[in-house]
Amino acid sequence: MKALVRLLLFAMALMAVEAHAADVRAWLDRNSMQLGETVTLNVELSGDTHAPQPDFSALQSDFDLLGTQSSTALNIVNGQSSAKLLWAVGLQPKHAGTIVLPALEIGGQRTQALTLTVQPAVAAASGKAGDDLYIETAAEPRAPYVQQQVLYTVKLYFALNFSDGGLDDPQADGVTVHKLGQDAYYSAEVGGRRYRVWERRYALTPEKSGAVTLPAITFHGHAIDPADINSFFTRGRAVTARSLPIPLDVRPRPAASGADTWLPARSLTLTAQGVDSNLPARVGEPLTLTLHLKAQGLGFEQLPDLKLPKIDGADVYPDKTTTQNRDDGAWIYGERERKFAVVPNRPGTLLLPDLSLDWWDTAHDRAEVVRIAAVTLHVEPARAGRVSAPDDRAVADRGSNKFGENVPAMGNMGPAAAAEAVMWRNLALFALVLWLLTLSAWIGWLLLQRRRVEHASPRTATENVSTAAVRAQFLAAVRRDDAAGAARALLAWARTERPSLRNLGELAAILDDPRQALAARALDRACYAQGASNGQVRAQAGAFTDSLRFQNRAKSTSTVLPHLYPSGT
Repeated sequence: MKALVRLLLFAMALMAVEAHAADVRAWLDRNSMQLGETVTLNVELSGDTHAPQPDFSALQSDFDLLGTQSSTALNIVNGQSSAKLLWAVGLQPKHAGTIVLPALEIGGQRTQALTLTVQPAVAAASGKAGDDLYIETAAEPRAPYVQQQVLYTVKLYFALNFSDGGLDDPQADGVTVHKLGQDAYYSAEVGGRRYRVWERRYALTPEKSGAVTLPAITFHGHAIDPADINSFFTRGRAVTARSLPIPLDVRPRPAASGADTWLPARSLTLTAQGVDSNLPARVGEPLTLTLHLKAQGLGFEQLPDLKLPKIDGADVYPDKTTTQNRDDGAWIYGERERKFAVVPNRPGTLLLPDLSLDWWDTAHDRAEVVRIAAVTLHVEPARAGRVSAPDDRAVADRGSNKFGENVPAMGNMGPAAAAEAVMWRNLALFALVLWLLTLSAWIGWLLLQRRRVEHASPRTATENVSTAAVRAQFLAAVRRDDAAGAARALLAWARTERPSLRNLGELAAILDDPRQALAARALDRACYAQGASNGQVRAQAGAFTDSLRFQNRAKSTSTVLPHLYPSGT
């Protein structure tokens, strides 16, 4: 009875709520703030708990929407009931100044417009050691050279539980940003308080000299209070932390660095592999020289292309350059590698000149040069019979064929040119033999296809099993009352004259004797009947006493199957 009374009271309360007209209002939790902080917009609807969520997209031009929460409340006081539906939206202004929040439509009504004053952000961090949340940033060095790597470290200290959150990436005009490695997570104790730490590192490269300011790094997220059980069903309260901006004094390239490519690196190496003074060399045989350039603190885009100077006594053929960037969590390592084929073109002494590259040692702030020593090789003459370019005399002493084309005279060719002529002649003979083999295989295939066609034609009595033998097999199966054996033997008997037959149905269709056609169909049915044939096979033997009587071919070629709709005639 008590439960029934409560239900009736609840129904009356709902009816009273519906009877009241819906009322809507909106307000901010504060009317002034600083840029970088967050504010909450509350929209409340009274009298209607089923209205859809209002459209907050009109606020996106001035604010970042940080999430929406909703709640419903129903109160009954002295028999009077009231229902309210509340939405709370986290907002972060995109700019400073006076911002007017437009009216929002909900439940057929509109809220009033609101005004928010946003002060410019002060050059101070929001959060410090001892707070629930704060950020530390560091840049090393503070006075780098232009295009020198700056290690930028961001650490977020927090003693909260987050439902979500994210750190901004550093951005500054004239600065290239490259993230290093993976984010690190660990614990630390600061001022007697235990924190969890989220650490992230970047490699910054200033592209111009002068004063550069690295803007503050901001964290936005939502914190969950473990003591509040309702917080686990929402995103939690919005929290923000901001670091201090960091100024950099970017120095220009020093005059002592020379005029070559500017390479401010922590370390730089240039190595050569594949060729040394003990390596045997011959005319026309290529030598592979590999150059590898690696710099700590520079990307491969900042490194110069690898080249070899012109070498007297050899032809140089460069390969494609391979590049890569990698990092160890603190430094970028740019690498370039290129292979060169060095082909001696005359015997004697071959000198590979030394290579050098100027760079700036940022660790000791001084100019440095990396060198590869010259290499001297003794080149042997070309091997006998080795293909090489003909010498000048062979090129000058040419004959003329009947078409007027200049061709080398065999008697005047050098050994290398003669070997080349023999090689091309052998290749031509090999191509001719290959073509003849292909032609023979094609002719053989045609003959095989023709033979298969001939075998498919009706066979003569001498090429097939004799008619008397298969007829004897048929009669023997009939005496045994073996339906399957009789069917196989009868079909083999018929194929001695009509080899294209596939089954007894086709045989019955082309038999001219009605008794034989009826017997063939009965024998076909007996093969699929269950149990013994009970003499049905022996009863069909009389129809095949002498020979099979086929229809003439002109008649049998009309059709095999009866018409689907036979005529009345």
